[in-house]
Amino acid sequence: MEVAITGASGLIGSALAEALTRAGHRVARVVRTKPAPESGDIFWDPERAYVDMLKLDGKDAVVHLAGESIAARWTPEKKTRIHASRLRGTQLMAEAVRQLSKPPGVLVSASAVGYYGDRGAEVLREDSPPGQDFLAEVARDWEAATEAASRAGVRVVLLRIGIVLSKRGGALAQMLTPFRMGVGGQIGSGKQYMSWIAIDDVVGAILHVIEQPSLSGPVNVVAPHPVTNREFTKTLGKVLSRPTIAPLPAFIVKLLFGEMGEALLLSSQRVEPARLKESGYTFRYPTLEAALRHVLSE
Repeated sequence: MEVAITGASGLIGSALAEALTRAGHRVARVVRTKPAPESGDIFWDPERAYVDMLKLDGKDAVVHLAGESIAARWTPEKKTRIHASRLRGTQLMAEAVRQLSKPPGVLVSASAVGYYGDRGAEVLREDSPPGQDFLAEVARDWEAATEAASRAGVRVVLLRIGIVLSKRGGALAQMLTPFRMGVGGQIGSGKQYMSWIAIDDVVGAILHVIEQPSLSGPVNVVAPHPVTNREFTKTLGKVLSRPTIAPLPAFIVKLLFGEMGEALLLSSQRVEPARLKESGYTFRYPTLEAALRHVLSE
């Protein structure tokens, strides 16, 4: 199988590329710097709406993961970049796929559980309506930007990804230092739900949706047992053998991080991976403690 990946240097993209290569598949990284002529990598420039169509043609699958990081204070300019990077890049890739003489069997495009907004303890499945905040708006537009590929008859899968657990990057990597120092604790009320997933299962889920022709549309890429922030805090402290008695009050989160902090640290999404379970995906790390022990032992 030949798979093209945008965002291949990111946390998920690099793990996916490694897994595909290890399994004997060929990976073409979609990159913003022109590769050497003999390289299998594919050049694209979303700012100028350019993709090397000749190299993209004939791939079995395209996995689109690229997008501006949301982990920084949200100034108006930052919010514009977050939205534009996802919309522009996804529209470009979907339109490129539509025009190929040999289009891929599937376009797998990233989205996020932020689609659902702040929903408290409500159980959220793929057919749940979207939220109303900034991240929900971004996710709605992000998903809609794949329409050109869908209209052309290409199977499109939209990955609504939760909090990815890996010590190599993402939210967990940022938590490790304070928790190891014994100054970790719950955030705000601690009642907000965290829909998490181990990096191995993110990769496993992507491989699964590529190989399952019956799957299209939104797929929640989260573990089957979401936990509250209080539960997450206690479990991480247990795995690290550290106390968790230094809470971070909500007003401090808002003061330090503004709207970004409210959306990423205080909002609640209790998401169920309904379609992954229905399609037969078996989670390698379905429980939080097992997932944390695995990713922190790597």
